[in-house]
This record gives sequence, structure tokens and C-alpha cells, in this order.
Amino acid sequence: MSPPIHSLDIELEPADNERLAVLCGQFDQNLRQLEERLGVEINSRGNRFRIIGDESPVQHAGDILQGLYAETAQGTLTAEKIHLYLRENGDGDGWQRAETPGNIVIRTPHGTIMPRGVNQNHYLQNILANDLNFGIGPAGTGKTYLAVACAVQALEQEKVSRLVLVRPAVEAGERLGFLPGDMSQKVDPYLRPLYDALYEMLGIDRVAKLIERNVIEVAPLAFMRGRSLNDAFIILDEGQNTTVEQMKMFLTRIGFGSTAVVTGDITQIDLPKATQSGLRQVIDVLKNQDGISFTFFASHDVVRHPLVQRIITAYDSYDRSTPGRD
Repeated sequence: MSPPIHSLDIELEPADNERLAVLCGQFDQNLRQLEERLGVEINSRGNRFRIIGDESPVQHAGDILQGLYAETAQGTLTAEKIHLYLRENGDGDGWQRAETPGNIVIRTPHGTIMPRGVNQNHYLQNILANDLNFGIGPAGTGKTYLAVACAVQALEQEKVSRLVLVRPAVEAGERLGFLPGDMSQKVDPYLRPLYDALYEMLGIDRVAKLIERNVIEVAPLAFMRGRSLNDAFIILDEGQNTTVEQMKMFLTRIGFGSTAVVTGDITQIDLPKATQSGLRQVIDVLKNQDGISFTFFASHDVVRHPLVQRIITAYDSYDRSTPGRD
């Protein structure tokens, strides 16, 4: 026997036609997005809406609809904004928002940054509490972006005197020697995600000045050998593409008064097949050491387009079901 169908009628106030048009979207595309994500049917006439489906999703969809209508007072709604709002307020897929009182807030010159979900909040707590931190998981979970945000906040609060942002210069099929330009031009494409986050939080002009003064240093991993980094916030991005020797070398660069964050995705290793990933090994080597945190992200933590989450889940399922795959 199928469960009874429930319906909920809500009336959105104030009845503002412009805001209602923003809420529904062109040809009701926003309502269709909500229907797909929440598993309900939504019908509208003016500022009156009827939601049809199972009891719990219907009640939840009513709360979401009213919350999104409140958001329209601040401007337009895009598919991305709706996606992120659903992620932060529960989207019927087992994801729940972190309790507001425990949320970490990161403050940068160009705005505040808040975690989107329990795992991101836990990640930020770890970074603020430990000298060495690992953020491991798929693309789109905010590992690098949040680490850069913590670094910028630490610099602004004068908890560190400089930022050191590092990446191994290894990508899928590419090698530096085959790229045009001098060493700086060869390395820049690999470091672009770090630059983008810095530009957003500090502004392009200020980032350029801080790099010129060497307050911000962005460099390939090979340039770290033989150095000791004191009073710095150090981020190693794409850590899955370090060898065992490179990972050990990087970790032993950490000096007094420094915080280090290593991010990576062990499912996207671009090293030669016979080469072991330093990130994969370090999980076993350091997992029980004090002052070191590991935060593991999964597909449900992805805050990009919902299709990205489904792609990652599909690849994970394929890898588990295919004999001979790691």
C-alpha cells in the first residue's frame, strides 16, 4: 500500500510580483529545480503555492520556499544560489546544516566566509586548533578555498607574518619542460586556483603588492627543499601528487609559529603508476600523532553543481565494483 499523498498550501508575504518572479524563475525553472531536489510537486498562482508529496518532504519544501522568498529581498536567485541554499538547509539527501551556534566564521578584507555543512565546519575547527592539518576528499568540497581563507585571516590578524602557498608541478600528462615561457610562466597555471582564492579575499592589487614584498609566496614544491618556514601559514595544495620523499621534505619545513594545511584528493593521482603518493602514505604514518588533524570529505560534501556530486559518487561505485582497482 503506497503512503498517502499530502499537500501544503502556503501564502508568501508580502505579495510582491517582482520578488515572486525571481523566486519562480524564467518558465518556473527555479520551482522545477526545487521539485527535483526535494521530491515534491509545486504549483503556484500569484503568491499562493501548493506543495504535494510525502508528508516530511512537503513540510521541508514549504520551509525552503519561504526561506528562498526571503532571499529574494536581497536580489536575484541563480541556480547556484538555490543549490547552495539547499546544501546549507538540508536538501532531502541526508545532508544537514551545521548548528549555527558552533559555526566558525572566517573574516577576510572582502567579506566573511562561513562553512557550508558540518564537515567544512569541522575542517575549520581543526585548522584553527592544530599546527598541521590534512583536508582530503574530492574536488568541490572547499578544501583549498577554506584553507586560503584561514591563511588570509591569520595574516590580517598578524598571527603569522607571511603566507606560503605550494603546489607540486605535476598535472595529468603535462611536464614543465614542454610548456612555453620562463619558470614563473611555466608554474603559474598550476597555482591558478590559489591565486583566484587570494584575489577574491584580498583583491588583485593588494595580492600583487604582498607578492612583491614577499609577504605572500606562491611556489612549486621543489622550491621548498632546504628551507625552514617560521611564523608562516603554509598550504600544500594537490598533495596527492607529491611523492613519499617530497611529502616528508615538505612536512619537515614547518618551523616555529607556523600552521600548515595539506589538501588533496587521493582518487586523482597524476604521478607515474609505479610511484606511491605521499598523501596516501602519510594518512597511515601520522594518523595517531598529537597536534595533527585529518578531515575527510566525501561526495555529499561537494558544494558545486549537483551533477559533480553524482559524478564523484558514480566513479566511487565503479572503482569499488571493478576488480583490480585501488
